[in-house]
Amino acid sequence: MKLTFLGTGTSQGVPVIGCRCAVCMSDDRRDRRLRTSAMVETRGVRLVIDAGPDFRYQMLRTGVRHIDAILLTHEHKDHIGGLDDVRAFNFVDYPEAIHKVGIYATPRTAACVRKDFDYAFAQDKYRGVPEIELHEIDPACPFSVKGVEIVPVAGRHPERFAGAGASERFAVTGYRIGPLAYLTDFKTIEESEVEKLAGVEVLVVNALRFAPHYSHFNVAEALELIRRVAPREAYLTHMSHDIGLQAVTEPTLPPHVHMACDTLELEINDGYENTER
Repeated sequence: MKLTFLGTGTSQGVPVIGCRCAVCMSDDRRDRRLRTSAMVETRGVRLVIDAGPDFRYQMLRTGVRHIDAILLTHEHKDHIGGLDDVRAFNFVDYPEAIHKVGIYATPRTAACVRKDFDYAFAQDKYRGVPEIELHEIDPACPFSVKGVEIVPVAGRHPERFAGAGASERFAVTGYRIGPLAYLTDFKTIEESEVEKLAGVEVLVVNALRFAPHYSHFNVAEALELIRRVAPREAYLTHMSHDIGLQAVTEPTLPPHVHMACDTLELEINDGYENTER
């Protein structure tokens, strides 16, 4: 199994527009972070997790010409804003074939995709619109993509919510794929969902910054989840410029916990190694 970090930044990315902090002005390429996304390749199947506003550039940077499916964690624009660009994969060898891209999402997220990209689902579509096969998933039930089993892991984005439908509105879905689990934009997670992570070798989890935040794990909360799950290795993602320079912050983390960076690749087997492009 191969995991590629396509982006490891927050909804604003790093550097932040107009910011002159040390991180945003850094020359270290590890401190330059596109919106959070990842690609998993296993058993001949290529999956992308989230397709935010940087999706086009992220795909160009990898050089891939085919993806089998996109798994969406939730409906915020930094996670679905680039879905129009799946049309490049639809027509990469046009006119010989049109390849629809499967998109997997909870009913609420799927409804948002239908609303925001309504032209892709119109009865009388114009030529060149994204060709999407939208699959609604139940976050309580595993599903498969071309024989690869995927276990959804449910969480909540903000710590507190109120009002009718608020719980659903702030739901977020992580995914376990064999020895890998990928969670982003989590603020809370029930013990029953943590149990789904038992035995993972590699855990990827969001860590926005060191200071507390109302809707994302901070570093301490991410480390606590890592302690509970006890993976062989863990990687932090969805990091803001407030987390500090990677060269400074990384050495302060436990030995088996690392800050992910854009284009970092992991080979995950019984044992695994990583390489950076």
